[in-house]
Amino acid sequence: MQGVYITKSSKFLPNEPVSNDEMEEYLGMIDGVPSKGKRLTLRNNGIKTRYYSIDKNGKSTHSNAQMAALAIEKLTDENFKVEDIELLACGTASPDNHMPSHAVMVHGELKNGKPLELISPSGSCCASMQSLKAGYLSILAGNTKNAVVTGSEKLSSFMLASNFEKETERLAEMEQNPIIAFEKDFLRWMLSDGAAALLLENKPRPNSVNLKIEWLDIRSYANQLETCMYVGSDKNEDGSTKGWKEFSPEEWLQKSIFSFKQDTKLLGKEIVPTGTKYLKEILDKRNFDVTTIDYFLPHLSSEFFRAKIAEEILKYDIQIPQEKWFTNLTTTGNIGSASIFMMVEELMNSEKLKTGQKILLMVPESARFTYAYCLLTVC
Repeated sequence: MQGVYITKSSKFLPNEPVSNDEMEEYLGMIDGVPSKGKRLTLRNNGIKTRYYSIDKNGKSTHSNAQMAALAIEKLTDENFKVEDIELLACGTASPDNHMPSHAVMVHGELKNGKPLELISPSGSCCASMQSLKAGYLSILAGNTKNAVVTGSEKLSSFMLASNFEKETERLAEMEQNPIIAFEKDFLRWMLSDGAAALLLENKPRPNSVNLKIEWLDIRSYANQLETCMYVGSDKNEDGSTKGWKEFSPEEWLQKSIFSFKQDTKLLGKEIVPTGTKYLKEILDKRNFDVTTIDYFLPHLSSEFFRAKIAEEILKYDIQIPQEKWFTNLTTTGNIGSASIFMMVEELMNSEKLKTGQKILLMVPESARFTYAYCLLTVC
């Protein structure tokens, strides 16, 4: 069976980096009042700068599809053109439209493209890894000789203060404190915009850094665990969700149904233990010695989870010292599905990698607890 190699990587980050102090200049203040949860959230997540595809008036500068297309175009060179793409797989949690699908819209943004096969994984942080697996399996099967896979997000538009005006008005009318719940405010200070792309080919490129995909495992625990992060729905007391179609158009605004929300208690309880247990199962199944890896790239939504992960993996005698960890959360922010490809791109183009080194990727998805692990070898 032939190998599959990541032969090039690229990214697109919109506009200039936004500091912590500037965030409300872009996102606005809900009910005209500075957020009380902002300082606590930023202290825990460790993010210093992030990127928004909006200006200070809340006007969009780039769509999700445009950012993904711009990242793809950066993959091209004299040896690979847009018209050479055989499969395009584009993952996101924040598509520009419900229909057509995200990959279709990205395809439409590409210059000099041609008709080709598309895959549009949706969901949350693992959507990009599902794109990666689709491209990986297509090449392994001989269906295509190459694939371009992306992870991209436009999350800033969900976080604008204007989206919560009707809810705060309703709370004020009910003589309640017009402050939105922490489950909504929390994510306003966590999420960022951007896109990253990987070129997969059936053979490595000479005289360049290539990453061979050794294996890629993905598992959902939705049959065991309830919804944790959600948008376009509300969560009931019994843990079930009520989708946007079950609400009236007035309730969409009054309850901020289309905002990102997270059950932070459930997140803290499950995200690390469940993912670590799965990693242990993978290592045992594949008889893989984790001490042989040179770099560990964990997708962290917050630096808060670094110590939690380090503590939990030691319970299973999984030895990954901090000096092997490689992240860029503090400078790029949490870009959802794009984050893991952002880390791969930065490391791949850092001139740090040497032939034979091994890289372990980890992507936890809190939406309803899905996890992806992937092993790469530098060649």
